[in-house]
Amino acid sequence: MVMTVGGGPVHVLALHGWFGSARGWGGLPRLIDGARFTWAFPDYRGYGERRDVPGDHSIAEISRDALAVADELGWDRFAVVGHSMGGSAAQHLLADAPGRVTHLVGISPVPAGGVPFDEESWALFDGAARDPGARKAIIDLTTGNRQSSYWLDLMVRHSVEASTVEAFGAYLGSWARTDFTERVAGNPVPALAVVGEHDPALGAATMRATWMTTYPNARLEVIAEAGHYAMEEAPVRLATILEQFL
Repeated sequence: MVMTVGGGPVHVLALHGWFGSARGWGGLPRLIDGARFTWAFPDYRGYGERRDVPGDHSIAEISRDALAVADELGWDRFAVVGHSMGGSAAQHLLADAPGRVTHLVGISPVPAGGVPFDEESWALFDGAARDPGARKAIIDLTTGNRQSSYWLDLMVRHSVEASTVEAFGAYLGSWARTDFTERVAGNPVPALAVVGEHDPALGAATMRATWMTTYPNARLEVIAEAGHYAMEEAPVRLATILEQFL
């Protein structure tokens, strides 16, 4: 079952991040103007209400399943919003169904070319599937070491409870090492990247080198009071930016 918010004519498919779930979008869902928008928040295989659904846990699979959700909802055309890993999946969906996507939004999105890791960073991320301490370290790092330990613990708890170890671990290799840039490069879709000023990995510099060179109609917005999780750290500002764009 897919969580939907609103009943408006503008349809938006929201693809969550590696640490997220359909119910892991922070304060964003309550700020959606339901008279203008209908948002759909699906879980991936191995996450949330689909924890027990088997799959290969790949970006391509997320795209296929997301298109199936749009079909079930009767949406021929829709915008797609993706956070982090979901940003990669959103771009893959654009590659799979370019005629159906009206707007593309990446919130701290993983680029279509994946993410290069050094050996030390890969060990940290690869160990996060089974080590909650590694998950906390990653969230702390990607929010600029600015947030409280209690908040970090809440984020970790949601991540652990919302995903299986196997799925969480398997998705890493797909989002980090999948490169489908050639399939989306030059696509004229309006493409917005929203990043937090305090995200050291998927921030403005990375977007200028990837997102902004991939899409000719790209825009970049930087949220000053956020790191990697704008929906948690600055939800009102994020919702305003998204509403104006969509």
